[in-house]
Amino acid sequence: MKLSPFLKTMPIRYPRPLRPGDTIAVVSPSAGVRAPMHSRLDAALQALASRGLVVREGALLRQQTAGASGTAAERAAELMNALLDDDVTAVIPPWGGELAIEILRLLDFDRLARVRPKWLTGFSDISTVQLPMLLRLGWGSVHGPNLMQFPDPPHSSATAALLDLLYARGATTPVQRPLTSKPSTRLDGNHSPTSFSGRLLGGCLDSISRLAGTPVGDVQAFNRRHESDGVILFIENAELKPFEMLRALTGLRLAGWFDNARGVLLGRNAAVLHEGECEIDEYQAVARALDGIGCPVLLDVDIGHVGPQWSLVQGAIGTCSWEAGAATLRQELR
Repeated sequence: MKLSPFLKTMPIRYPRPLRPGDTIAVVSPSAGVRAPMHSRLDAALQALASRGLVVREGALLRQQTAGASGTAAERAAELMNALLDDDVTAVIPPWGGELAIEILRLLDFDRLARVRPKWLTGFSDISTVQLPMLLRLGWGSVHGPNLMQFPDPPHSSATAALLDLLYARGATTPVQRPLTSKPSTRLDGNHSPTSFSGRLLGGCLDSISRLAGTPVGDVQAFNRRHESDGVILFIENAELKPFEMLRALTGLRLAGWFDNARGVLLGRNAAVLHEGECEIDEYQAVARALDGIGCPVLLDVDIGHVGPQWSLVQGAIGTCSWEAGAATLRQELR
């Protein structure tokens, strides 16, 4: 898994915009879809078809055994086939899961570096694959709603915005979205307006924190390659309780992930904490882990497991503006 000299100087590469008639591969590199959810899956696939897209289902999609849609080798092969297929424009898993990390050692990044990039969309455990694709290949991908959210009316605005982004994006066309449907705060308690820019990278803390110190999680190298741009880390928590959050964020800090950070975006916490279960809450955990980090940290933004969720493009130049509890994010794919 050695990084080639070519990739050390490679700029961020974004897939081309979607067009009617494009083929979308729906594969499950982590969890599959059990029979009771097949009707919902069919509705989600129909949502893609209604936008003029051709849907190609993976063989593992409609099954689930021992925590995943198939063995690690089967899942890796299916994802590789989709990413290498030049007839495929985007790869959209049904949702996240638990075990995407198992396939990373089986992905052939050297082969992927030689083909046209494909959109990979989703969040949760899918960020376990998206972040290495950015770090190892320079591929932009979309951290946003999962396919199985498409039929859900509460998510309709966010999912429509995701498809609009994939259809309309241009190399120099900025996309600006609100990041806060509810008031957000700054970690340092400062109420002054702030704005910061950098290349976006991140994902679900539960899964991407396990990549630190591995060949597929070398954020320090990415920071060095993009030192002049800086980075904005976006992080959301699914299930980690406060002490686990504190340990995970501190581990990333020790691994140098925040060394070139111009700002940090933290999604609303999805983990349920019962009264008396922990001596600190998630805000105290973040405060202890990121104390003195030297850049603005915005809390409770619209990313992750607590909706609404807006789409962030891994690797894009983001400019975040925050004032009076409201944040917007401008993304430029360059």
